[in-house]
Amino acid sequence: MTSATPAPPAPLRVVLADDERLVRTALRAILGAESDMTVVGEAATGTEAVSVVREARPDLVLMDVRMPEIDGIRATELLLESMGADAPRIVVVTTFENDSYVYDALRVGASGFLLKRAAAEELVQAVRLVAHSDSLLFPSAVRGLAARYAPERGAPAGDGREEAGSLRSRLTEREAEVLRLMTEGLTNAEIAARMAVGPATVKSHVASVLAKLAARDRTQAVITAYERGFVTPG
Repeated sequence: MTSATPAPPAPLRVVLADDERLVRTALRAILGAESDMTVVGEAATGTEAVSVVREARPDLVLMDVRMPEIDGIRATELLLESMGADAPRIVVVTTFENDSYVYDALRVGASGFLLKRAAAEELVQAVRLVAHSDSLLFPSAVRGLAARYAPERGAPAGDGREEAGSLRSRLTEREAEVLRLMTEGLTNAEIAARMAVGPATVKSHVASVLAKLAARDRTQAVITAYERGFVTPG
């Protein structure tokens, strides 16, 4: 008796939110050509994006930063607040990489960002990375944004040492080391190699760090580390 062939994993369900129909059409064509992705909804405004995502329950949203009614930052914030653990991963799409709007979107809960000029292959890779991986999307860019904007967005009064110390006091020595390596953009496997421990141990430490920082994912953990002075620019 032969064993049954395992069913292939369900395709990633994606919602596209952009006020330009041409952009949505291009994104749908690119993602629709991939066997492991399917577009389950579109939105032309921030308000519509919130409604469509709540109804479609996608795995991931490509969210334009600047849209009518409410922008992508506020739409991201509303979705994460209202859907909680059921909220999808959100990747904001923007024209400029070094953009305070991008940082604000990451700060409220977006898992990454993508430039509108990105090639089709880069778009597909980014969607898969955010949906499945334990790594940051464009880690050097995230660090650059955090280094530039964290001091003016979230730095505590004074020199920040009290806030940084408070964060460190909540982490074990191992967790603090894991967080420092996360800010470098290392994957779990790379952190395990650096610390000479098993991947399962790193995975456990990462989960504990995210819980203690009340961070939804690694991106928010990195933002918090910069804003609380746990790591500093440079």
